[in-house]
Amino acid sequence: MSSTRPASPSPEKKRSTSTPARELAALIVEAMQDKKAVDVTVVDVREVSGVTDYFVIGTGESNLQVRAITEAIRELVRERTGERPWKREGTQHNQWVLLDYVDVVAHVFDRERRAYYDLERLWGDAPTELVAEDATEVALLRPEAM
Repeated sequence: MSSTRPASPSPEKKRSTSTPARELAALIVEAMQDKKAVDVTVVDVREVSGVTDYFVIGTGESNLQVRAITEAIRELVRERTGERPWKREGTQHNQWVLLDYVDVVAHVFDRERRAYYDLERLWGDAPTELVAEDATEVALLRPEAM
């Protein structure tokens, strides 16, 4: 006779603040730019995914820079919104770090992993914007773009 155990509940995915997703994504872009991330890209996945609203993707030139970008994101977001990532992955090796803020997921890659996983192609049906290095605004994150 086999016994069945109830599945253990998974932690509920929820945000700790009410900062709009587009503002959170803009802060992540700002932090990436401050640490000189390369090819910063915003992907609006609201219409093609039920998991999150935006991906913000950036590349570091070394594992050290990937770590610096990741820390800059965490610090700036916490400082301005009080928000902490719901989940973090990849911080041991700093080749692909994921910071999951529920409505926005930041992906910080080294060049090799970014080229290999090519998230922009994978989410090719979603509106995408490559952010200019000196940009102070991202068109996909404007309120009228919503």
